[in-house]
Amino acid sequence: MSEQRSGGAEQSSGGAEAAVPGVTPDFRAGFVSFVGRPNVGKSTLTNALVGEKIAITSPKPQTTRRAIRGIVHRADGQLIIVDTPGIHRPRTLLGERLNALVEATLGDVDVIGFCVPANEKLGPGDRFINERLDDFPRAKKVAILTKVDEASKGEIIDQLTRLGSLREWDAVIPISSVTREQLDVLSDVLLGLMPTSPPLYEDETTTDEGEDDRIAELIREAALEGAREELPHSLAATVDDRELREGVDGAPDLLEIYASIYVERDSQKGIVIGKGGSRLRDVGERARREIEALLGQRVYLSLRVKVLKEWQRDPKALGRLGF
Repeated sequence: MSEQRSGGAEQSSGGAEAAVPGVTPDFRAGFVSFVGRPNVGKSTLTNALVGEKIAITSPKPQTTRRAIRGIVHRADGQLIIVDTPGIHRPRTLLGERLNALVEATLGDVDVIGFCVPANEKLGPGDRFINERLDDFPRAKKVAILTKVDEASKGEIIDQLTRLGSLREWDAVIPISSVTREQLDVLSDVLLGLMPTSPPLYEDETTTDEGEDDRIAELIREAALEGAREELPHSLAATVDDRELREGVDGAPDLLEIYASIYVERDSQKGIVIGKGGSRLRDVGERARREIEALLGQRVYLSLRVKVLKEWQRDPKALGRLGF
């Protein structure tokens, strides 16, 4: 964990951890990553535990495309949640890079939380991911039954039984991110599995994601809403420029953000823009509201849609888009 634990922990010259004012000797800190099929609630769970929107959410598969860290601060420790892309069988160079990112992350975390929804039976995808957990022996394994608010008691009991038959878990916990049922229990259990450690992040830090990256993700989230089945994987977004204009006659300052939405084909560009630009206006409005909530200020958002041919398979294009 030496590489991941670069968030600010200090050590004395003798190798022992330096005393941190206000931190008890049994303070714990470490990394957890949630895995599971698409749309089982991994990013929603991350946001619920952190207490703010760190990762975008969407019912579309492979919404998460980077390792996003969210920090949960408690009096007795810190949980650093690493939200990663889902484990899947890759079909493009982007898919291969996302899988490599997941494997690197899971090989370095202290705990892996295997998420399964309470209202869906275990399927081949769940069993495939469970088998892959054996590739990461150093991490402790916790089974998390999500979406219990959408399931009956009978469904929950049956699913817990199925989960228990997969392997010996360090813990099995049913939760709901929406109603916050048992999130405190999950937090307690995860923290209890972490090593003793000084804080790894400053108290006010909730993520190490850059502001432009978070803005670009909010734009992509808005573009994903209502997108046709073939479109989501082809969407990417970047922030190209930003300029703060001072308010006049007592009006609040206005942050102008200029951003681009990328697709792979000309036909997809038309889908994103919509008839007479109607869909792009809707995307911009939804994204602007989320960005203003994130930044706490007025925002003018200018969006352009650009075609970057087959960018998911082009190494140079992937690098340009931050992959």
